[in-house]
Amino acid sequence: MTMSIIEKLKWRYATKKFDVAKKLSDEKLEILKEAFNLTALSYGLQTLKMVIIEDKNIRENLLLHCFNQRQVVDSSHLLVLCIQTEIDELDVNEHFNSIKVIRNTPDSILEPFKKQMKSTIVNMKTDKKIDWATNQAYIALGNLMTVCAIEEIDSCPMEGFIPKEVDKILKLESYGLNSVLMLPVGYRADDDMFAGFKKVRKQLSKTIIEL
Repeated sequence: MTMSIIEKLKWRYATKKFDVAKKLSDEKLEILKEAFNLTALSYGLQTLKMVIIEDKNIRENLLLHCFNQRQVVDSSHLLVLCIQTEIDELDVNEHFNSIKVIRNTPDSILEPFKKQMKSTIVNMKTDKKIDWATNQAYIALGNLMTVCAIEEIDSCPMEGFIPKEVDKILKLESYGLNSVLMLPVGYRADDDMFAGFKKVRKQLSKTIIEL
């Protein structure tokens, strides 16, 4: 019997122990790639990239800098969400060029919006850009976790790692990127005791305000 979305969200949990023998199919991995790419982001600018790591040796090298959280190595794949180190008017130009090509929108309509967006990006201070881009990464993370639940893929969102060390190992500087979040994905182990725990959530009356 097909589970509803709410049932699948109840099924989801932050997986503590993955089954090392179970791997995501190419089809499932493609779904996660598409889901990441389709994430709703501010201005439509995609200033994020996702690094997908299957190589166990690379992940073993990351382990120490992830406080020895075994999900990093034992999952099927490790997803690392990254932000650009530089966000500037070139990103705006690329975005509007894509709009023009895909939608065939004339310059007369695009130029005012393009000019406004360039002004916003150019005048934004570096630390604000980093905060803004990082917030976008969290949106992508939430989207990926929901899609994982729908596809019955287990996942574990992680902030607990040392970004600078991870960046060095993955040579992210050469891509103009900084790591901000991780999401190990795969399938839960049969003996992960956390899988059977009931969800602890407040009642809707305590989290929802209806006006």
